[in-house]
Amino acid sequence: MMGNNKVCFVIHSLQAGGMERVMSEIINYFSSTKKYEVHLVLYGLKRDIFYTISNDIIVHKPNFEFDSANRFLSTLKTVRYLRKIVKEINPISVLSFGERWNNLVLLSLYGTSIPVFVSDRAQPNKPLGFKDDFLRKILYPTAKGVIVQTNKALQIFEKMYKHSNFKVIGNPIRQIECDVVEKENYILMVGRYIKSKQQNKLIEIFSKLNAPDWKLVLLGYDHLQQSNQSEWQQLAANLHCSDKVIFTGKQTDVEHYYAISKIFAFTSNSEGFPNVVGEAMSAGLPVIAFDCIAGPSDLITDNENGFLIPLHDDALFLEKLQYLVDNIDQRKLFGESAKKSIKQFELNYICRQFEEFIVLV
Repeated sequence: MMGNNKVCFVIHSLQAGGMERVMSEIINYFSSTKKYEVHLVLYGLKRDIFYTISNDIIVHKPNFEFDSANRFLSTLKTVRYLRKIVKEINPISVLSFGERWNNLVLLSLYGTSIPVFVSDRAQPNKPLGFKDDFLRKILYPTAKGVIVQTNKALQIFEKMYKHSNFKVIGNPIRQIECDVVEKENYILMVGRYIKSKQQNKLIEIFSKLNAPDWKLVLLGYDHLQQSNQSEWQQLAANLHCSDKVIFTGKQTDVEHYYAISKIFAFTSNSEGFPNVVGEAMSAGLPVIAFDCIAGPSDLITDNENGFLIPLHDDALFLEKLQYLVDNIDQRKLFGESAKKSIKQFELNYICRQFEEFIVLV
């Protein structure tokens, strides 16, 4: 590539999480092409890197800590830092992830000639509060382009924002090849222990199953200053199933749990694009999920490669989960179909779409 080949990716952190994993895979892809000088700016409260990234990626972090006790001053310092460091890098384009965070990046780079692309990674119609919603309406039209994760999100965003350059790009889903192992009678859910994931609801549903030899495995950890694990462990005890509900804590070897489980259940009521649903499908697991806005319906076709349950219909969720527990043939059919259908989200294919949109257009 002739001339400037610098591309800048901006995110508040690369801690464990779906948005952070996707960003790590995109920057690794850009680095692997050997066409770009890849810069990563980490500017949030916690700047440690959980995911493995290429040694060729140039990482920038502020030389000051974000002081939550003096949030206004810290925010001003962050705006100044972002503007200064991105102008010094002088990239051909910038990609920012995160709804509230995108406001900060767009505000920081307002008035520069640097093309800034933004992508929301949460439920598209989720209110962020008066201030952030107001800023989005003002600042999003200044972005060079807006990336949304699902077709449902596109419909919502086209009504919310006056912008002529939207692009639907799903998340890259790792193609997980599970070694042939002896599976356990495990119903697996992967997700941080936060209220919107509703692991507590899944515990309640699981407690009503006629499945004496099965266990519920909840892979995740407390997050967003929520301490739900102890409360949900007490819930399992109250429902007399604590001996069959496993809280794993944070795990790096998620593939192991996909490999040994037989069913993937997902009770979240708010998503942008549920990576773990795609990963479970890639691993050949039958999936049952609530049809929340947005994401599951872009991955699951009801009764073809999984079960898509109307949000809040706990009785139907229980009925279909029981059906999967009782029917090994149906689990196999769903798993095989899921593995085939999820190939449309293959890692390099999705990453090339990002490249074409933010650099090659």
